Amino acid sequence: MNMQRLPKLIGCLRTYNRQTFLADLLAGVTVGMVALPLAMAFAISSGVAPEIGLYCAVVAGFLISALGGSRTQIGGPTGAFVVVVFGIVADHGLNGLFLCTMMAGAMLIALGVTGLGAAVRFIPRPVVIGFTNGIAILIASTQIKDFFGLQVDKVPGEFLERAHVLAANFHTLSITATLVSIAALAVVLLCRRYLSRVPGAIVAMLLGTLVVTLLDLPVETIGSRFGGIPSGWPTFALPKFDTAEIGPLLLPAFTVAMLGAIESLLSAVVADRMSGDKHNPNVELVAQGIANIASPLFGGLPATGAIARTATNIRSGGKTPVAGMVHALVVLAILLFAAPLAHYIPLSVLAAILLVVAYNMGEWREIPKLLKMSKAEISVWLVTLLLTVFADLTVAVQVGMVLAGLLFIRKVSMTTTVTQVTGEYVEDGRLHSLQDKHIPDYVTIVRIHGPFLFGTTNKLTDLFEHVDAFAPIVILRLRNMTAIDATGLLTLEELADQLHASGRHLILCGARDQPAQRIQQAHVLHHIGQQNVCPHIHAALERALAVHQQQQPLTVEITATT
Repeated sequence: MNMQRLPKLIGCLRTYNRQTFLADLLAGVTVGMVALPLAMAFAISSGVAPEIGLYCAVVAGFLISALGGSRTQIGGPTGAFVVVVFGIVADHGLNGLFLCTMMAGAMLIALGVTGLGAAVRFIPRPVVIGFTNGIAILIASTQIKDFFGLQVDKVPGEFLERAHVLAANFHTLSITATLVSIAALAVVLLCRRYLSRVPGAIVAMLLGTLVVTLLDLPVETIGSRFGGIPSGWPTFALPKFDTAEIGPLLLPAFTVAMLGAIESLLSAVVADRMSGDKHNPNVELVAQGIANIASPLFGGLPATGAIARTATNIRSGGKTPVAGMVHALVVLAILLFAAPLAHYIPLSVLAAILLVVAYNMGEWREIPKLLKMSKAEISVWLVTLLLTVFADLTVAVQVGMVLAGLLFIRKVSMTTTVTQVTGEYVEDGRLHSLQDKHIPDYVTIVRIHGPFLFGTTNKLTDLFEHVDAFAPIVILRLRNMTAIDATGLLTLEELADQLHASGRHLILCGARDQPAQRIQQAHVLHHIGQQNVCPHIHAALERALAVHQQQQPLTVEITATT
């Protein structure tokens, strides 16, 4: 049987032991507690009851871990879906959301079964950053009402209308709710800064609930708005299938599927970097699809990989998918035995927690890097961001995909060059030629041939999957690399960090005009060092010799005399 087609759980169980289980159990309990306030907050922000988020965390969270292609990925409701779910519920109701989620699940299964899971990498970095920036802004804007305790009957779904209504009613803010929100925000940030292993969201929720309850503060809670959370198992129920709704739901379903695929595979990549594992994208998408078909059957939201919860799982010691399954069971246990306590949770505390989530998912640190890219890449990022905020995610996904194709065509067209062969050209080529060069044992040379753009960068990362097989000094020869984009630059940064972490040294050489200019403009030099960027292979080998000599231990010969 081909293990590449099987869930990671099966391979992990072959060597599973008591020590691994204890590590998974501790991590699962920790992540389950972190998932509790987030699941409720995402549901409330999506315009539905808080228990719908919890049902998703239980059902989808368990299935994504049990059937997925990542050892440490945690699945469940995420901020990526908040805005699109809000729009679907507003236009088609809760039943429409369930149908849409199941349709998206079928699309995700199709992507995985046909081997197109890896095709998500063909979405360029500027488009992905534009999505995440825009979604973060939208999520933050939906939390203003509860953060300040504004007296607004209904917050509009459109960003501009929402901003106008919130501004017009800002005079109704509650000083008490605002202070509770600020205190909760401070607790989350302080825990993150000084107690990184302590889940700040849980601490803020518990302290905030305790203070509001004991002091009987006039702050809106889950109980006052929703009447609390029903205790018990999620109930199985088939959505009402109406063929007339299928057509209007196709585009929203495609949006949910694309966002789910992008978010889950991005999260899986983050998990790989932190854990040293390598996920299977197609198996992961099949699991995401099954989870999104099952979640609505139990009244749950759409689900995908959750980057923050996945990182928490790894930092807490999670080793296998069992940790993710435990996390789902922890949320289920809270539903069964402690659901009435959710009645007292202040909405202002959940708003503060979601503001931190929105900031963290925004990838704001990527913007300075993007601004050093070409005007075309900056334009793609800006258009995607603006469409996400001011239009809707369906339009943003469609336009983003079109822009991705146009950007790729433009990059490839720029790789064609026509040059007259002259004596100077021939002599210059000798410095780049490997035929007359001696390659020492302490050097491994890797070359990139052709454009190094989104959709092709995995070829380099796959080569360096077994980095221990490489020599202490790695020379990356860029003579035949005709173009590079933001995704390619990010891959070079990650490669440099990976080699340095393994005790190796990276040298770049021979970059042509466009790649050389982009490398100088971007943050790659912060990871590699200007002295390790050489004009040709001859200079790179000289640099490698100097590095090798520096790495050799100093020996002193002692001669005995009588």
